[in-house]
Amino acid sequence: MASDGARTLGRTGTITTPHGEIRTPAFIAVGTKATVKAVLPESVRDLGAQAVLANAYHLYLQPGPEILDEAGGLGKFMNWQGPTFTDSGGFQVMSLGSGFKKVIDMTAVDASGPDDPTRGHSAREQSALGHPDRDLAVAPGKERLAHIDEDGVWFTSHLNGDRHRFSPEISMNVQHQIGADIMFAFDELTTLQNSRGYQEESLERTRRWAERCVAEHFRLTDERSHRPYQALFGVIQGAQYEDLRRKACRDLGAMPFDGFGIGGALEKENLGTIVAWCSEELPEDKPRHLLGISEPDDIFAAIEAGADTFDCVSPTRVARNSAFYTSEGRFNLSGARYRKDWGPLQEGCDCYTCQNYSRAYIRHLFKAKEMLSHTLISIHNERFVVRMVDDARNAIEDGTFWDFKEETLGRYYPAAARR
Repeated sequence: MASDGARTLGRTGTITTPHGEIRTPAFIAVGTKATVKAVLPESVRDLGAQAVLANAYHLYLQPGPEILDEAGGLGKFMNWQGPTFTDSGGFQVMSLGSGFKKVIDMTAVDASGPDDPTRGHSAREQSALGHPDRDLAVAPGKERLAHIDEDGVWFTSHLNGDRHRFSPEISMNVQHQIGADIMFAFDELTTLQNSRGYQEESLERTRRWAERCVAEHFRLTDERSHRPYQALFGVIQGAQYEDLRRKACRDLGAMPFDGFGIGGALEKENLGTIVAWCSEELPEDKPRHLLGISEPDDIFAAIEAGADTFDCVSPTRVARNSAFYTSEGRFNLSGARYRKDWGPLQEGCDCYTCQNYSRAYIRHLFKAKEMLSHTLISIHNERFVVRMVDDARNAIEDGTFWDFKEETLGRYYPAAARR
């Protein structure tokens, strides 16, 4: 691995999987339900994505992990030839179950724990109270759909209301059947609104669940020796607390994980600091994946703090609202100014969309509610983020990372602010 001098934990490296190598830092395209929304797998390959991450929660509910297992695994099922990831389903179980839907707040810290049944008690007092059900903060006006106990989580399907059970063992079984090259241990997601006491209790539960995940992973690896080896990453929680993050890294770093995911609610302004705490504690020879970021400032902060890979649904999600990335910021094609704009989404962009289509045409598609607009903007947005991270990797290797960061962010954010 290479790093860009003493001022950064940023580094380059290679992750080797049964379906190819991932050169890091790398942005991993999100294919939640075994598809990057509105984009053909062949197009995902052509835009430069090295790997795809799918969602164990969604694939468990539909079509079911046994279908993917019979198909030969996630990659064969979706006709993707490269490396694949699956998350554990923990984020969706907790976030959907707490009424936060798809987004966890990264800005507001309120540790009063508005829906914390153990608020005001120490971890020892919480244990003595014997609470049968540990509940996270719930979004205002929402009904709780997930309930946590020591063994796992009961949750209600957002599709049809059926009740389901996830535990470390069930998550491992589901992910082994899905068959991704890299998967994540089942963890408990907390939010920035939970109390310090609950964060401590949750962190310890995630540690115990991690031990169970490792044991079940080894058992299934032996049982399924006819399948390629699947790497298991532990997930580091601890919210905004340095001592909890470092403790989680030491605890899970001592376990035989193949790599680590840095997860949970991260306060945006402290994202780089939190990732750096983890990078300083985790084994240097194992990869670190930061879950759920794609904004340029967050990516650069994470790279220089030592994160190796990232994933986020944002490039395709914002595309469905006509938003597209440029080196001068993010803009919306719905504006009237683009009605007769015959230029590409980004001058000089090498993506399929920019090589073949104008802003005026894509705006027409969006206004006409034609799904092709989603496809064309998504291709461009994914390419934009993939290329930016690839360029950051090259900049680390040739010693120009700081100049590249200053130039890239200096162009992106002033223009965005003016909009």
